[in-house]
Amino acid sequence: MNSFKIIEVKESVFENNNTQADKLRAELAEQKLFLLNLMSSPGSGKTTTLVKTIQTLKDELNIGIMEADIDSDVDARTISQTGAKVIQLHTGGMCHLDADMTRQGLAALDTEGLDLVILENVGNLVCPAEFDTGATKNAMILSVPEGHDKPLKYPLMFSIVDVLLINKIDAMEFFDFDLAAVTRYAKKLNPNITIIPISAKTGEGIDKWAQWLRMQVTA
Repeated sequence: MNSFKIIEVKESVFENNNTQADKLRAELAEQKLFLLNLMSSPGSGKTTTLVKTIQTLKDELNIGIMEADIDSDVDARTISQTGAKVIQLHTGGMCHLDADMTRQGLAALDTEGLDLVILENVGNLVCPAEFDTGATKNAMILSVPEGHDKPLKYPLMFSIVDVLLINKIDAMEFFDFDLAAVTRYAKKLNPNITIIPISAKTGEGIDKWAQWLRMQVTA
């Protein structure tokens, strides 16, 4: 017989976070503040996409950005050049944000007068998918160079997001990327997912993405 106890803590940790996330979501709804949790791999074009998004919507919506990284302030500096309100969040080595960390970020950002806050989560397709941030909606970016098989490799991420942006479609001809296949894989995991091909570099598809955001914020 073992002389020690084995306690499974994973479920209770997630359960507590989920409770806090639901509470935060309810508070955001009362404030009429839309919070989008944006996730992706590093290098997929999150920050570039945010710049294009801000440029498209800045005359219609008051936008705040929370940039989450393990370290550095590179992304926050880039966003600050758009004139949008921005704050940099350092996770202290953690590969994700949870509901309490998101709440701290919102308090530091000061959301008074904002219509839309976008949280650019830490770049990876594993940890951020496991922790509910309390966001109103979840979005992710998959870039063409990453390949169309990613829904097969990271099913949880694709199953929890409301919208999938397929970025860098301007480079489609240089990569063996099957748009029909990734659409099929993602829809099998998440039949209600909205898929929007974009190019943050050229601006292609950004208007459709901006329209999705408009509809969500004003709903």
